Amino acid sequence: MIGKIPKPGKSFGGCIEYNILKKDAAILYSDGVRIDKIAHTIDDFNMQRKMNPGLGQAVGHIALSWSPEDKEKLNDEKMVSIAKEYLQKMKIQDTQVLIVKHKDRAHPHIHIVYNRVNNNGKTIADNFQHLKNIKISKELTLKHGMHIGQGKQKVNRPQLKGIDKLKYELHDTIKAASKKVSNMVQLKHELAKQGIGMQFKYKSGTLEIQGISFSKGKYKFKGSEIDRSLSYGKLSKAIQEQVQQQQTQAKPAKLADQLRQVIDELQGKEPTIIHKEPQTSFLQEALQLFEQLPGGITPEPDDAYRRKKRKGEEQDQSHGISR
Repeated sequence: MIGKIPKPGKSFGGCIEYNILKKDAAILYSDGVRIDKIAHTIDDFNMQRKMNPGLGQAVGHIALSWSPEDKEKLNDEKMVSIAKEYLQKMKIQDTQVLIVKHKDRAHPHIHIVYNRVNNNGKTIADNFQHLKNIKISKELTLKHGMHIGQGKQKVNRPQLKGIDKLKYELHDTIKAASKKVSNMVQLKHELAKQGIGMQFKYKSGTLEIQGISFSKGKYKFKGSEIDRSLSYGKLSKAIQEQVQQQQTQAKPAKLADQLRQVIDELQGKEPTIIHKEPQTSFLQEALQLFEQLPGGITPEPDDAYRRKKRKGEEQDQSHGISR
């Protein structure tokens, strides 16, 4: 299950009309509002918001989606039950709620409209909602045995529209570009060629980078909003690890292989590389290479050695004659 939370809105009329008038939409649950007519539903939400006139953005809206693989496990009652549990964990309680099911996508999904002015006229806080949403969605997915998504690779991209489509396009482009560069500055230049801006967020009064964002056209997103792997920390780490791996794979040939190549060239052979057995030391391997030279590795005696040896032999002979 995935929860999506748009920014709070100002118009209950627009939000409710969008959800109820959608083709094949069905109201699954309501609390504190009439549902016999759209006008009555809107009036009831607006009546309660007047208890807290200072709250401009009183419209709360959440979409809960499940994987197509979960269709057989879900009916209307199950979706409402999970939605209520979700709202309770999100601390969205004691307020007006409307739950509507849509059928315009291949995956099951519902929309929750709620009043951020609760039944007592108090404001329902929306701080840290996105972080809580991720945690709670994962908890409920595991609790109810729902399908766990395998990441963005399995998303049906042709069905995406608007901002969702743009986010996935940015994700794919940034991922592909990051494979071609060795640092973040190069990534910025590579993305600029494709019409994507990349901006760093610095710690106040310093040059320490704290975050990253990407922009295209009039839209701008934090890296983590596109995907958690595109936060500054994770993206820069991935590029560093990629560079280290490439450097490891590109290490020059070991000395023994270089010696083999020299020997082969001296002997007029095609260059070859010997691969030592696990228990063969480097010194042993090098000695084996030298042994393949003409005459082996036994050195020819030099002139000084020959003179010394001849003198010794002559002395031995003279001693033998005197005796």
